Amino acid sequence: MRLTPVTADESAYLVADDVIDHTHPLVRETAARLRARTEGRLGYAHAAFAHVRDTIPHAADVGDPRRGPWRASEVLAARTGICHTKSHALAALLRAEGIPAGFCYQRLDVLHGLLAVRVPGTGRWVRQDPRGNKPGVDARFSTGREQLAWPVRPECGECDYPLLYDAPHPVVLRALRTARDREHLWQLLPAAL
Repeated sequence: MRLTPVTADESAYLVADDVIDHTHPLVRETAARLRARTEGRLGYAHAAFAHVRDTIPHAADVGDPRRGPWRASEVLAARTGICHTKSHALAALLRAEGIPAGFCYQRLDVLHGLLAVRVPGTGRWVRQDPRGNKPGVDARFSTGREQLAWPVRPECGECDYPLLYDAPHPVVLRALRTARDREHLWQLLPAAL
């Protein structure tokens, strides 16, 4: 899918802030550990994706009803998250190593959060889905043809949003920050942007 960045300033996709806190010691330590086991920026990007997808379970898949973390470092520490927050963690790990990463969304039966990476060596933005695999879901790191958790079904009113945000969407962040627990979060998250 062709994405349209909300800003032409690529440095915006490298910023550390309150949510994508890639200067946090845990993010830096995790990035250093992954970097030591990989070769090159592309290898690192793939390893960071696999780390978030495979070692941080999706809260709904494991029945975790608690209010989940929303800050990248907290997602890494808690080892739990949902699609949106796992994307925050992956963005922090990528940005910690100077790899631009941004946020994009799908309207499914819920608003699904994804991440796009400026694939090292190609200059292309490619969406990645670190939500976590389970029976029927096989998301993989891609440098070309995307392999996301779910393809959209336009006949069901689903869509891919074409904008690439440099920060998580404000309505998503508001829901993540104010939800009492995961059930309340599902009520607060918008169904569409």
